[in-house]
Amino acid sequence: MKNKLIVVEGYLASGKSTFALKLAEALKIPYFMKDTFKIALCEHLAVESRRESSRLSTATFDAMIYAAHRLLEAGYPVILEGNFVPQGVKDMDESGVIRKLIAQYACDVLDFKFWGDTKVLYRRFLEREKSPQRGKVNTVGFEPSYAQFDTWCHNLDPFEAGGSVVKVDTTDFGQIDFCTLTETARRFLDWDGEASQRFG
Repeated sequence: MKNKLIVVEGYLASGKSTFALKLAEALKIPYFMKDTFKIALCEHLAVESRRESSRLSTATFDAMIYAAHRLLEAGYPVILEGNFVPQGVKDMDESGVIRKLIAQYACDVLDFKFWGDTKVLYRRFLEREKSPQRGKVNTVGFEPSYAQFDTWCHNLDPFEAGGSVVKVDTTDFGQIDFCTLTETARRFLDWDGEASQRFG
């Protein structure tokens, strides 16, 4: 069976993590979400500054990719979720690293690209920053302006993992058809309901 990688990426506060978790539960396959992975890594570490948080974000990404390598070489499909940055945005070209992973294991790729009206997402982002579930290591530590937030989101536009792309507009969560998106992923994996239970 050919290696399969599902990438869930896109704008901040667009519902990527919620979707990735629901998708992993529905398909019963391994998943790594950048924010929750970072919380797990930092459970016994004090993060005192934005700079330290950024360094831990890089370490989190490295750890996610390492884990993905081990699963793909064993033949498991994997879901990777995060606001992965393209070349030129930060020191690390995360999209380039993911493409190398894909090339090494000759993966078929399904890319769910989340986006939406950034004015709506900005309001969600500010509310999310106040949530204790967010975790201190994942908060920015200040209230960005809408212009800053809009720039952060559009900086992610050039991300490319290759493969099939499904654009998901989450301006209105009520319009999201999770069943259809899940069925798209199921067809991508080329599994029937019984086959997906092998990883349950």
